[in-house]
Amino acid sequence: MKFYCCNEYFPCFKCHEEYGCREMAIWPENKFEEKAILCGSCGEEITIRDYLNSGYSCPLCRRAFNPGCSTHLDLYFEKKPAD
Repeated sequence: MKFYCCNEYFPCFKCHEEYGCREMAIWPENKFEEKAILCGSCGEEITIRDYLNSGYSCPLCRRAFNPGCSTHLDLYFEKKPAD
C-alpha cells in the first residue's frame, strides 16, 4: 500500500512506523480514485476504490490480498460515507 503521508509503499502500518514517517495521514475519500494498492503477486497497481470493492483479491490475477489489512482500514483510509 502506498501511504498518503509519504507517497511510499509499505506492506503494513507497522513497517511504515518502523520506517520513521512522522506525518502519518490517511487517504481522504476524495482521493480514492488514485492508484495506491500494489498486488504482491502480479504487480498490478489498482485504485483505492477498486481495492475496497474487490472483495480483497486482485482484480487481475484474483490472488487474495492480506486478509489482516481489512481489520486496519481506518489506519489507511477515511471512512466512506454510509449509502
